[in-house]
Amino acid sequence: MTLEQTDKKSETVDVYWSFRSPYSYLVTPDLLRLREDYDVSVQMRIVYPIAVRDPSLVFDPSNPNKSRYIVRDARRRAEFLGLPFAGPRPDPIVQEAGTMAVAEDQPYIHRLSALGIEAQRRGRGVEFVTEVSTLIFGGTQGWDQGDHLKQAAMRAGLNLAELDAAIEGGDQLSEVEDNQRALAAVGHWGVPTMVVREEPFFGQDRIKTLRWRLDQYGLARAD
Repeated sequence: MTLEQTDKKSETVDVYWSFRSPYSYLVTPDLLRLREDYDVSVQMRIVYPIAVRDPSLVFDPSNPNKSRYIVRDARRRAEFLGLPFAGPRPDPIVQEAGTMAVAEDQPYIHRLSALGIEAQRRGRGVEFVTEVSTLIFGGTQGWDQGDHLKQAAMRAGLNLAELDAAIEGGDQLSEVEDNQRALAAVGHWGVPTMVVREEPFFGQDRIKTLRWRLDQYGLARAD
């Protein structure tokens, strides 16, 4: 690959991200630091979890090792990063634990995804997903109840009632579909995937590699 430093003072880093992915949760502090350390605009591109996008790729119930490993690894990774971690209660995806069948009715993920799109439109996408994913994976049981989401939105600099009003009858979920096509177009399917200059970096543990690439582009902020 030929790398070119340009006179551009900023680059866009697109982040394909899901509210059900523990690794998406674990990458959020790094995304905040990315904006502090580099001349980049971090654009959150919310997508549905793979269980909704393509149920055929959901874990085989006859072989639970993959799902067990992801839970174990995410918990370990959170400990390594110094972040709180617990299984989400409720799960953003309604799915049968034994058969892994995904329910037709999904009361959480569509609203969450639409809210994430609207937060990004208002310039607070990273802040919103950081606060909400901390609720979901950080040990808050009943994160969907009471004023948990309201307070999370406030911490992100947003008003939940205004967000809900905006997504009522809005086109946010069409943008989720657009994001999923864009993710496929850059050659990936998983989350979190960070993309700069059409180059994908998949996984929470690829942030250092992304930073290395941004250094090559000369985008580090001056001390």
